Amino acid sequence: MEILQDITYWHWWIFAALLIVLEIFAPGALFMWLAIAAGVTGVTVLLPLGLTWQMQLLVFAVVAVVSAIVGRTWISRRPIETDHPNLNQRGQIYIGRELTLTSAISNGMGKAQVDDSVWQVSGPSLDVGAHVKVVNVDGATLIVEAIDQPTSSD
Repeated sequence: MEILQDITYWHWWIFAALLIVLEIFAPGALFMWLAIAAGVTGVTVLLPLGLTWQMQLLVFAVVAVVSAIVGRTWISRRPIETDHPNLNQRGQIYIGRELTLTSAISNGMGKAQVDDSVWQVSGPSLDVGAHVKVVNVDGATLIVEAIDQPTSSD
């Protein structure tokens, strides 16, 4: 245990740097908070407090927990804004779009042509060729409702 008694602020800062490198290779914002705790512990050890290695580990543990809690709270309150909010949610981009049924909806299920693919649709019973509007998405099924067609008067 003689090695542990010689822990200095440089050891904590090197540990913090290694944790930052780990964060780069394994992103997930876990190692970042531990790196902050190691850096703060290094600064604390630099102060003339005469901390033993046990106290240094205690400081590290407390600061790690606090920084992780504060960090998760901060990130959850400031979500990352993106210019592609529906990325990996392909069906969401079709909400509001009007389609024509290629297969009648019977027993709640049918099909509609969407661009170059055919999607399964769910909605009220309708015949082939009926015009529908996508109102929601359930997995790979588009939820549709009938669009009232204007009647032509002669």
